[in-house]
Amino acid sequence: MTYLTDEQRAELKRVAESIVAPGKGILAADESTGTIGKRFANIDVENTEENRRLYRQLLFTGDKALGDYLGGVILFHETLYQKADDGSLLVDKIKQLGVNPGIKLDKGIVPLSGTNGEGTTQGLDGLAERVQQYKKDGCTFAKWRCVIKINTANGLPTDVAVQENAQVLARYASICQANGLVPIVEPEILIDGDHNLATSARVTERVLACVYKTLVDHHVYLEGTLLKPNMVTPGQSCPARATAEEIAVATVTALRRTVPAAVPGITFLSGGQSELEATKNLDAMNKVDLLRPWAVSFSYGRALQASVLKVWQGKNENVAEAQKVLLHRANCNSLATKGQYPGEQDAADGSQSLFVANHQY
Repeated sequence: MTYLTDEQRAELKRVAESIVAPGKGILAADESTGTIGKRFANIDVENTEENRRLYRQLLFTGDKALGDYLGGVILFHETLYQKADDGSLLVDKIKQLGVNPGIKLDKGIVPLSGTNGEGTTQGLDGLAERVQQYKKDGCTFAKWRCVIKINTANGLPTDVAVQENAQVLARYASICQANGLVPIVEPEILIDGDHNLATSARVTERVLACVYKTLVDHHVYLEGTLLKPNMVTPGQSCPARATAEEIAVATVTALRRTVPAAVPGITFLSGGQSELEATKNLDAMNKVDLLRPWAVSFSYGRALQASVLKVWQGKNENVAEAQKVLLHRANCNSLATKGQYPGEQDAADGSQSLFVANHQY
């Protein structure tokens, strides 16, 4: 049997721990061309390669203090090979901040035959070769998203969907580690639906228990991985809402029951929460009086970028102001990873829901 060498393990562990070093999290800037187009449409910016380059350049070339709050940036394939105005690669701008560049590896969700609207994630074919190339081109970690749906009336999620997605995540993680990238494992349970907090907690535990059993079956080195889960929240259309404290207790409890202490960090997705909700909930998790053996951090896309896009508006004269907004949101989430977020009174825009039904990246 082939196992990782001690040197491979040590490097994977080092990178994983550096991404979730104290006060640090991840900027998810890996929106596909279609998804970034939807974001641009909201601010009347044309979805061209040049506009995408200008926007991502904005994200990575502001105040160097951004490197104090970020341990990783997840990139879409196109961005890895784009250059800044000065001719240097954008990925090098990220490294100059002292931040790990990562890559989105999955190729999207496809229907899972024989189920009622459930899916699996494609992209395993030729994955080893792609990982080797991305490693050569400067990446140190990767991300792969699977999606689970809750619909209690229809018996979702089914065991078939839970097990299939766990297998896909384990194969991806194993291939990444064998070829030198730290895998972020993302089994996202969508907030679409009217399920309550207790149902969300129960499904989250069931999914994570299956994922970690499968990762162990595939000999994945847990110290060289990160988890990117949903927070445990009521469904988007559930009339009974939950406080940040209730969400924190439910989420940390579910994780304590399922995620081994060997995992260095948990980098939550925002899942359509508003910018302020995502930060408040993360802060509450780091304040809750429960033992947390892993770093509890963030891997936010919309919850770090929504206000940035609104300020930028595709205009060069707004770049510096938009970069300040990004720095502010990154700092707020950095404080939340320490349970030190003071809250914000004047961020009215940041309280808008960023929910998108059946969200695709």
